[in-house]
Amino acid sequence: MYNNDQFNDSTYHYSYTRPQGGDPWDQPRQSPVPPQPPKKKKSGAGKAVALVLCCALAGGGAGVGGAAAFSALNHAPQSETTIYRNDTDPTAVDVKHVDGLTPMSLSEINAAYADSCVCITVQGMTQQGWYQQPTSGAGSGFIISEDGYIVTNYHVIDGANSIKVTLNNGETYDAKLIGGEELNDVAVLKIDGVSGLKPVVLGDSDDLVVGETVCTIGNALGSLSFSLTSGAVSATGRSVTMSDGTVMNMIQTECTINSGNSGGPLFDSYGRVVGITSAKLSNNGDTSNATIEGIGFAIPINDVIDIITDYMRVGYVTGRPSMGIEVRAVSDEWQQVFGWPAGLLVNSVEAGSCAETAGLRQNDIITKLGDTEVSTIQELTAAKNRYKAGETAQLSVFRAGEELTLSITFDEQDNTAQNSNGQGQPQDPAAQPTASGGYNEGYPGNGYGYGYGGNNGGNEDYFNSFPWSYFFGR
Repeated sequence: MYNNDQFNDSTYHYSYTRPQGGDPWDQPRQSPVPPQPPKKKKSGAGKAVALVLCCALAGGGAGVGGAAAFSALNHAPQSETTIYRNDTDPTAVDVKHVDGLTPMSLSEINAAYADSCVCITVQGMTQQGWYQQPTSGAGSGFIISEDGYIVTNYHVIDGANSIKVTLNNGETYDAKLIGGEELNDVAVLKIDGVSGLKPVVLGDSDDLVVGETVCTIGNALGSLSFSLTSGAVSATGRSVTMSDGTVMNMIQTECTINSGNSGGPLFDSYGRVVGITSAKLSNNGDTSNATIEGIGFAIPINDVIDIITDYMRVGYVTGRPSMGIEVRAVSDEWQQVFGWPAGLLVNSVEAGSCAETAGLRQNDIITKLGDTEVSTIQELTAAKNRYKAGETAQLSVFRAGEELTLSITFDEQDNTAQNSNGQGQPQDPAAQPTASGGYNEGYPGNGYGYGYGGNNGGNEDYFNSFPWSYFFGR
């Protein structure tokens, strides 16, 4: 029983004595027995009732005893629980050769062609005011031949002074640029001193259908090398505006594609490369938002296979039309002040070119090529590239207030005529290519009519940018 002492100095004391027969807490509790009334003499009927109650009490006692036994059983120690684990061997991935007939799982495509993909890192310099700052970048690519030719996007290596390629086995090689162009955003590299490379198998991008599963293996985010992402084809023949204003035909997919994936292969469900992934979009197609929304783009392989083949075979693109002119866009100010139409002002005509043969002159304004109205360099280039060298087209020209129509038969660009932007002529003298493949932005004028940038830098003052030769050079 518990003996409680009085509180002393705000301290509570207690003592405990275990009574004989065990702790009272271990004893079953019993209800207090109420006082019993005086017993009365029972009649025969009363005896019968008493007998029935005795039987009931006996049954109740048996029930209590059964419940106690059940409670004891439940509180008895239980046996140890056994967790079964199935230690099976990992599933083996069958490395298949692409035959164009057998569908492949994503695991099979990765096992078969991860070694055909590469990570690309570049180093370069960029102009920052009066100084040049070192730059770096990363992208992806894929092996197109056993002797080391590699395909990637042009914007991955644009302006690079150093290009390095890392294989899936971790080996890194210096790569040289064989050829590339901004126009179609494609470039071909070459690594030497390596053998046993495994090229990809090219497919037919025209066979793609919406809903088909595609995947890419690339250098995601520029640091997560040889990552595989997959998704369905969302659309084909999608016109996408690139960051330089060029409109390109694209495959749209929900396969995650970011800047580090640029240049990597897009595999179809048969393991064939049907596109080159590209994340070079304009501001209204921001790649970070596109990635979050599950929208990616790839250049159809059918659109660039001839370009790739020509770079590998002769080092430049054959059959590409050339006009032999330098032009610049007619500004809104010139249109308002002089009443000139929107178009491209011819700054110079190359001697002996098809443009000279057609009768095109310096300071003519080209307003249309064929059926296409042109007012920017990109529009004229896109219209020109719809033709092949040797084909003939009509030029609409504004000359000294008169509208003329000239017939031009395109020359073929050679290796020296093609520059890094893949456009050859025409060029905008306000955006001359630099040795690194970028563009000379120039500097603001000094207020005296002289531009600092040389090559008619793009940020000249109005006086220096005005085409005085239009009046004095005819």
